[in-house]
Amino acid sequence: QLGEMLVMNYRVAELEPRQRAMLDFAWKLTTAPWEVDAPEREKLTDAGLTQDEIFDLSDVIAFFNMSNRFAIASDMMPNPEYHGMSRE
Repeated sequence: QLGEMLVMNYRVAELEPRQRAMLDFAWKLTTAPWEVDAPEREKLTDAGLTQDEIFDLSDVIAFFNMSNRFAIASDMMPNPEYHGMSRE
């Protein structure tokens, strides 16, 4: 159930404050990067993330966004084997 909630709308999932802060940051960095500023990063430190963890989180979010935008722009489709992986 948690996985489905995270895919559909992470805001309905019962999460620890640290996890919620990371997902809120990921959402904002993905949908409105121009709004990410010092107060947004302070929310992460308030939730217990270190500067190194914020760097790593930002790196993963940025790479995910870049690779997806590239895939969209180049009309790249996953191979059929991908869709059958780890799924019942």
